[in-house]
Amino acid sequence: MKYYKQLLTGQIISVVDDSAEPLPNDAVEMTTEQVEDHIIDTQAKMTFNDLSYDAKRRAEYPPFTVYLDAVVKGDQTAIAAYIAACQAVKAKYPKS
Repeated sequence: MKYYKQLLTGQIISVVDDSAEPLPNDAVEMTTEQVEDHIIDTQAKMTFNDLSYDAKRRAEYPPFTVYLDAVVKGDQTAIAAYIAACQAVKAKYPKS
């Protein structure tokens, strides 16, 4: 069996033989491993989408060690960048 992924929609198409319907112009052939990786990735995204806003935030916040390192070094630019990154995550996943 051959697998193809349509680039515009992300749809996976399986073909038993070459006598099947013509493939879309933007379809690219995939290996079985790529199809399995695609399925796992899709499942992970679906699971992530089911999380609450605060769980999504925790997953995307930068590590606090970056902030602590910047404080210890007195690097105001790095501190400001850390705060900006946290604010971006808060804006991406607002309280519902």
